[in-house]
Amino acid sequence: MKFPKPQTLKEIANIIQCDFVGDASFPVLGMNEIHVVEPGDIVFVDHPKYYDKALQSKATIILINKEVECPEGKALLISEDPFRDFNLLTRHFMPFQSSNVSISPSAKIGQGTIIQPNTFIGNHVVIGNNCLIHSNVAIYDHTIIGDNVIVHAGTVIGGDAFYYKKRPEGFDQLLSGGRVVIENNVGIGALCTIDKGVTGDTTIGEGSKLDNQVHVGHDTVIGKKCLIASQTGIAGCVVIEDEVTLWGQVGTTSGITIGTKAVVMGQTGVTKSIEGGKSYFGTPIEESREKLKQLANIKKIPELLNKLK
Repeated sequence: MKFPKPQTLKEIANIIQCDFVGDASFPVLGMNEIHVVEPGDIVFVDHPKYYDKALQSKATIILINKEVECPEGKALLISEDPFRDFNLLTRHFMPFQSSNVSISPSAKIGQGTIIQPNTFIGNHVVIGNNCLIHSNVAIYDHTIIGDNVIVHAGTVIGGDAFYYKKRPEGFDQLLSGGRVVIENNVGIGALCTIDKGVTGDTTIGEGSKLDNQVHVGHDTVIGKKCLIASQTGIAGCVVIEDEVTLWGQVGTTSGITIGTKAVVMGQTGVTKSIEGGKSYFGTPIEESREKLKQLANIKKIPELLNKLK
């Protein structure tokens, strides 16, 4: 998430009421999670296990709960609770805006686009030309939708990320200030849920098609011309490259990559990154040929046991 205008280190420290290490005028351009940070971004870290990863990341401002040696060319924000203060910055720069109308006046809707009854379109949403948005769809703030997109009834685009920190009193949610970006010629079935990024974009690439009841987690990037069948659940921060096929009831873990033109058969649990151009099946996931051979051999076990008697 980039700020509307550049900030200084001191200005950010004043917002969250914390100390800082570095030049007071050090430029701060935005904030992001560690997997998408760029120079000028803030990244937060609150566990010693991840200090080095954050300090060596592309982020140039580290929101951290301990004063450590600051790498050259970077700055620190010293916070008692970086998770809490990251949320404070999200609230400050991307506050929730309520709406009491079905289509926000700030939404932009292209020529030839049809919006069916009982659909909600939030603040600053952009929808391209010749789209068809069926009834009872909810499109949250800042969503970007390209041309020739079809969204079927009951789908929710832009819900919050499922991202929590466990505290003694319960779970504390990391606020979502990102967006959903849907490119041209995408088809989205009924009752799908597509979460927005925490600070970046959840993206569905041009020409991809989602069946009914598909869930896409925060900050996931789906490539071009992918097919995703019903009841598939894709976790956050997954990269699905171009022309991937995920059949029904596939589930993935977070932070993995599924390579170009991979095919994942139904009810597979994608527990790790997989190469493109191959077919996969099972939990834990393996190439489908190997997995099917194993299943065939398992069926032979009773016959082999009878021979041993």
